[in-house]
Amino acid sequence: MTEFIAGVEVPETELVREATSLVRDAAEEAVFHHSRRVFLWGTLQARARNWEVDPELAYVGGLFHDLGLTAKYRTTGQRFEVDGADVAFDFLKEHGRSEEDARNVWLAIALHTTPGLPEHLGPDVAVVSLGVETDVLGMNLDRISPNERANVLASHPRPGFKGKILEAFYEGMRERPDTTFGTMNDDVLAHFDPSFVRANFVDIIQTNDWPE
Repeated sequence: MTEFIAGVEVPETELVREATSLVRDAAEEAVFHHSRRVFLWGTLQARARNWEVDPELAYVGGLFHDLGLTAKYRTTGQRFEVDGADVAFDFLKEHGRSEEDARNVWLAIALHTTPGLPEHLGPDVAVVSLGVETDVLGMNLDRISPNERANVLASHPRPGFKGKILEAFYEGMRERPDTTFGTMNDDVLAHFDPSFVRANFVDIIQTNDWPE
């Protein structure tokens, strides 16, 4: 039976079923519900802008965007966003989607914490950022009706979500602090770890090996 949440159809395909199973297996409950909400919010936000998005790509982008925070998929040498993007790229290629489709989802996930860029790269790239900004930052909530919000939250509630997602961010990044340079992610490390020292862009310019 086809699933509709807030008027959004969850694609009933083998790809979507396997994506759901993969994320269910890897992610904590709060991150799983967050990831499903990102797909739903992103789709609703795209619809409010009259953008057409590929539902399977939007689903994989939403579901996989935080996989790099999980113990199963996180690495220590690159940003968590890239971890999830790499998994999504391989998953989509293995399930018969094109190189272009896989690359768009890679970009959608890799750039979802980089404001100001995804919206210039097309709807299938921007949809993940729209969903993340809605669920984590509360941006553009006025574009989603109270009834749509209630329907999404009835299926994917968010009790204590603000604290839980911050903890998930910290757990996923605390062993690779250098990867947060140049991103908003260093705010999370500074919040949880008083000994964390942010790299300073100006200091790097002034103290590098180029002679003056």
